[in-house]
Amino acid sequence: MLVVLLFMAVVVARSDARGELYGGTSAFEQFFVDLVNRWNGDFLWAPASMSNNTITRFGDEARAVFGQIPEGDCENDARTIPMQVEGNVVDLARSSLDSETFEFQYRDTQGTIVKRTRFLAQCDKPSLAGDVSYCGLNSRLKRVVKGNVEWLFLCRKSQPSLEVEASAYWSSYNPQFARYGVIGFNRQTGEIVYFDGTKEVQQFDWSRKFPPPGGNGYADAHTRARAEKLYDPQFRVPCSSCHDNKSPYAISPNISMSRVGYGVSKHNLQRDAFSLGEYLPRHPRSEDAPFRVIGTGYTATYKLELQRARTLRDPSGICTDCHTLTTQISGQRFASDALSREPYSSTTQWSTLLELEAERQKLKQIDLHRTDWAKSIEGGIHPWMPLGSTLNGATQREVPNLDQWRSLSDCLWGSGGDQCNYRPLYSACPPPEGREDRSMATELKLKTVGTVHLGGVSISRIRASWKYANDYGQVPGRDDVRFDVTVAETKRLSGEIDHSENRQTQREHVRSQLGFAGSERKWVVRNLSYFGHTAFSEPSQTAGSHDYALDIPAQCGRTYTIGIVAKRFCFDQSGTATSPRDHTASINVDCKAH
Repeated sequence: MLVVLLFMAVVVARSDARGELYGGTSAFEQFFVDLVNRWNGDFLWAPASMSNNTITRFGDEARAVFGQIPEGDCENDARTIPMQVEGNVVDLARSSLDSETFEFQYRDTQGTIVKRTRFLAQCDKPSLAGDVSYCGLNSRLKRVVKGNVEWLFLCRKSQPSLEVEASAYWSSYNPQFARYGVIGFNRQTGEIVYFDGTKEVQQFDWSRKFPPPGGNGYADAHTRARAEKLYDPQFRVPCSSCHDNKSPYAISPNISMSRVGYGVSKHNLQRDAFSLGEYLPRHPRSEDAPFRVIGTGYTATYKLELQRARTLRDPSGICTDCHTLTTQISGQRFASDALSREPYSSTTQWSTLLELEAERQKLKQIDLHRTDWAKSIEGGIHPWMPLGSTLNGATQREVPNLDQWRSLSDCLWGSGGDQCNYRPLYSACPPPEGREDRSMATELKLKTVGTVHLGGVSISRIRASWKYANDYGQVPGRDDVRFDVTVAETKRLSGEIDHSENRQTQREHVRSQLGFAGSERKWVVRNLSYFGHTAFSEPSQTAGSHDYALDIPAQCGRTYTIGIVAKRFCFDQSGTATSPRDHTASINVDCKAH
């Protein structure tokens, strides 16, 4: 009679974009699935699963890890990156008030114009990027800090020729620019995300703010659509090849920070007048610090490069005492330029030799755009890590000699041996409740909260409840963790309930869909969010624990054992990372008259 009544109540189990609940074929199994979906379905959903658009999904993933992404803004409170020539700062201005022609004006530390020219072919600190104008001027940088997370917005002027002309485009008053890039970084967790403006647009305009990918949330359809047109869905700029020193920005002389270049005391005036100072502060992070790229679109594009990237130790012990060096451009090009040494590798592999020659040619072009003054004793700012210079007040001990440099360069180009102490640059996705992310689920409880009456038959409604705070990186509104819940039904146990067997088998249950063992049934409910966080709603911005709850139907005379497992959506090629912790609770369902 009970089976017949339950069969009449069956609704086919469903699986949609919000989550999955796996059921079997018997009447009660389908009944179970229907009621679990009916009672909990609004909270069964995976983060960043609303859209299949590459950019929108990418933005939803970033927002789930870093919190709300600010609008891009290179106009308000942004800094202009200074351009220096022969120790003077250079800008572009009209030749006269009523003139249509422009000229480069050189000013000394007192602001006095000391020179005017119509051409600018060299500068003291040419860009090391290699694919933008070497001596481009009036690019802008904006830094926004929200707790542990900082955002960098770079609006870079450039031209296809990579040269600069005396035209209105290069003026500081012209909001047109060629390259738009954004970096988000959590200084505690080392999580980093990169996205760039579309390559289908020749010029951007910083007089307008730029919408973040994914808009301001799942419901912000208008901004999400605008962002899909703004950003490059092919991720054609490999940002991680330069911005990979476990910091959100590459320390190079081009950005003109006070601690790079102008190290000799006689140039303190230029350093103070023509630099960004400490606008970009230090991020002292060791080679053991976690570092991980977020975004499935980006990590799929550069999967092989990210897997191959390594940190290394300088065999001489000189350079890596202070710097994180890698086997990518930030190590290869920056180290060569910083020490004014030619890249070297002992390899005989033809592909590496071709890369090495291409890099030598690129460094040659960079050096051709550097002033002789910068390389002279008078200028004294190149190489920019020279013997006897000071770095934040600390005198460098020494500079590698030729043999030491070649040994280091061999490591940088992946040709070294054990002396390089190669280690993976990027970290594995940290599971919740693990060694790196110690947030813990607590207060798991089971209780009966109601009864379902069907044709005179009563089915109990059991509620599993617990608390959990997703506080990895201290990001308000972080939303990359969900719970998988196992439900095991057995004949009623007499006396004290023993949880040990379930603890041993719980993890196997999570990885299965539906299993049978005699009279025992097992289900897995996946992707449960906290109470109140319904599908495609924005997460709560309040700190602290959230309440989780899952209601399930239960038959009289049975024991139900619930196991909960937290999992992190990694938003890269690793999928999810599951907690190593087991949390279980059991309850006997009595058959009482209702």
